[in-house]
Amino acid sequence: MKPTVFIHTNHKQRLGALVSRYSLRRNSAHADKFDIQFIEIRDFPVLQEREGQMYMRHGDMRPWLNNDLQSFTPLRFAPPQLMGYEGRAIVIDPDVFAVGDIWELLERDMRGKAIMCRRKGLKAAYASSVMLLDCAKLTHWQFERDFGEMFEPVKRDYMAWISLKLEDPATIGLFENEWNDFDRLTGDTRLLHNTKRMTQPWKTGLNVDFRPADRIQLFPPRHWLRRSRRALFGDYRFAGKYKPHPDPKQEMFFFKLVSECLREGEITEQQLRDEIASRHLRQDAFDLIGA
Repeated sequence: MKPTVFIHTNHKQRLGALVSRYSLRRNSAHADKFDIQFIEIRDFPVLQEREGQMYMRHGDMRPWLNNDLQSFTPLRFAPPQLMGYEGRAIVIDPDVFAVGDIWELLERDMRGKAIMCRRKGLKAAYASSVMLLDCAKLTHWQFERDFGEMFEPVKRDYMAWISLKLEDPATIGLFENEWNDFDRLTGDTRLLHNTKRMTQPWKTGLNVDFRPADRIQLFPPRHWLRRSRRALFGDYRFAGKYKPHPDPKQEMFFFKLVSECLREGEITEQQLRDEIASRHLRQDAFDLIGA
């Protein structure tokens, strides 16, 4: 099996996944040497079956919602199984776009590690949003079993899982932050990650359609107000609107890729109109791509 880049996504972020796939091929001199596959929640009945059930996240119980903006995140752990526990894979979020050549990462010397990624924040957490995987070393990743354990609080906390805190640190290596550059676009960026949901460039002006994490560590009144709003009005009503990205270059970068996708037939105008109608894409998108 060829080395494979997996982009995990759902219906709300499929446009990002399409643009991401195009950017990976566009910016690689070796695009014939690797495959790109989507992993979508609609193809995993185990996710659908858990709709509304309570799972553990950061020590707190909350309902599993397949309609959440980031319901695809557990699928980060499916690639080794999909690869038959053979070969190399990269898994990325659908809001990650290639600036450099992904082949450089796929052929990286992993020095015997099972996983390569970057650190996230000041705590002992890793960013699993971009991972290079040696699938043969990850036979303990069994997606259906591991996902199910989130609904048994004593077994698996979502945040511990997604932050790779359940892995042996000796099996994890670090690559340069530029391979998962959080909302930073410089001459060194290899993969741009528009990770801050509130300022994703294609969402500006739309109503927020994601549920922020409940963390008791937040200033308590904010935590209580957020819960009260959801109890009274539902998950998203009065949650605010997506804000403009603070770096106009990143907005321009994304919509230039969209324009190229249209020209190359990777995306159709009707698909964009459907995304706008579904409120997954900002209303002025055609103005920004010059179509």
